[in-house]
Parts: sequence; C-alpha cells; structure tokens
Amino acid sequence: MEKPEFEPQILANRQGVSFWLIRGNTTVECIVTIAALEAHFWLEPRAGDARTLRIFRDGYSRIHAIAERKLLAHPCARLELTPDDFERP
Repeated sequence: MEKPEFEPQILANRQGVSFWLIRGNTTVECIVTIAALEAHFWLEPRAGDARTLRIFRDGYSRIHAIAERKLLAHPCARLELTPDDFERP
C-alpha cells in the first residue's frame, strides 16, 4: 500500500483533507473533499478528525491513483478531488 508523501491534514474549514504528491521536481497540493470520502470511502457524516484521517489513509492507494490520473490530464499546482472524480464509467 502506498503512503502519503507528507502527513495529510484536515482543512481548517473541515471541507477536505490535504496531502501532497511529488512528481519529479514538482510538489502538488491535493485536496480530497469530505463529500468524496463520504460518498466513496464510507466516511460517516460529521466524523471526527481521527476517523476522517483513518478513512483517508485506508483509501490512499485509490485516492493517489485518481490524483495522479487527473494531474496527468490537467497539470496544475493545486488539485481538488470531488465525488465525481471517483465515479466509475
């Protein structure tokens, strides 16, 4: 299982979890929204910080893969993953 490059943090507004991806010499800030974690990773509404970070870590391999694909398609300095990014065609 892959591990986050840097320790993930819950955003101050509690709308997501931030983490970083390193691609070559570039570091990209990524956010996975709480809505995405609730919709696709079984996070309960109004879950505490510890539970939110545990769900994030448990799903990190999939989150990382989606972030990498989205970043390849649309290079940027800050990437946000929403529920739509995890929908399967």
